[in-house]
Amino acid sequence: MTLSQAQRREAIIAQLYRDGHVQINGLAEQLKVSVATIRRDLKALARDGLLELTHGGATVRRDSDLSFMAKLTRNAEEKKTIGRLAAALVQDGDQVFLDSGTTCFHLAQYLRSKRQLCVIVNSIRTAQELISPGVKVLLLGGQFRPERMDTIGPMASASLDQLRGYKAFFGTDGLGMDFGPTATDIESASLFGQAVRSARHAILLADHTKFDAPALYRIVEWKSVAKIVTDRQPSDEWMQFFSSLQIQVIYPGSGSISGG
Repeated sequence: MTLSQAQRREAIIAQLYRDGHVQINGLAEQLKVSVATIRRDLKALARDGLLELTHGGATVRRDSDLSFMAKLTRNAEEKKTIGRLAAALVQDGDQVFLDSGTTCFHLAQYLRSKRQLCVIVNSIRTAQELISPGVKVLLLGGQFRPERMDTIGPMASASLDQLRGYKAFFGTDGLGMDFGPTATDIESASLFGQAVRSARHAILLADHTKFDAPALYRIVEWKSVAKIVTDRQPSDEWMQFFSSLQIQVIYPGSGSISGG
């Protein structure tokens, strides 16, 4: 089976961050494409700042955010499933916010086919993933974190404060019934919490590993969440919990999806 360009480049990144380096000839044989195709893939990934080219291959960038890349390749299939489901909640002409996490990064690729879409982001990675004639990207200003390629802080918050009327999609590092969606990073938790509270509709993206594993910093309270998109049906206890809060749960086979 021939891999798509996106699947092939994800496979290259996954191997790169597993082994620390890749070789062109080995990749061509492994992925069953030409050497020229692999060269083009590596050059494109280098332009996106995801790797450094070497003679005959590529290596991990010295200033790479290894935690982001590790998260990107962890539960990748689950995050793709969530991305496809979440994309169905976005209509042509919508205004949406995407956080800088890896699940929203996976969602971004499914939005490129939309028309007259406006997407608010604080991540350069996600902004690059959204490049398409039908998509306008608003990149929040602020303190730039080169290791994460995103913006945070008071200036990003001030930029976000000028915006309303959008759907907010946000991920989480862990969920607790008593505490809500959480993050391990206080700056991100603060900015994404603001984005959710200012949105007209908030959709939480969380794979099954995030349940009952809360992190330190709360993003928002459960009352701010309208929908949750996940890769499999949560436990009966969680389903009852979401039902009591009137939070719609979307997962493969859960039925119809509406844009909200």
